[in-house]
Parts: sequence; C-alpha cells; structure tokens
Amino acid sequence: MWSSLWAKRADAQIRFDLSADGSGTRLGWALFVVEPLPDFSNLGHMRKRINELINANLRFTFGQ
Repeated sequence: MWSSLWAKRADAQIRFDLSADGSGTRLGWALFVVEPLPDFSNLGHMRKRINELINANLRFTFGQ
C-alpha cells in the first residue's frame, strides 16, 4: 500500500495485485475510499493520476 496521493482524500488507498502470467507478471490495482464516494469527475482525476504513476512512469524507468 502507498499512502494517499490526494490531500483531500487521505483515506484513499491503492492495493496492488501481482500474479504470474506465463513468463511475466500481471499487475492489477484497485482504489479503495470510504464514503462519501468521489463524484465521476474526481474519480477520473484520481484514476488518471494512478495510471500516470504506475504505467507511464514505470515504463519510462525502463526506457520504454
């Protein structure tokens, strides 16, 4: 678990799931928040931030 990435949603947690996938590893993640749930706009911003940190920045680390 990471600490929350959002000051306004300090309760938000990301859970990473890793599993074998042939000769590689499959990465999945889930975002958990307590009520009140974020509206669709805020949820979109949260998902985009997670996607950038996990997918884009991780690929850049490996020069892809």
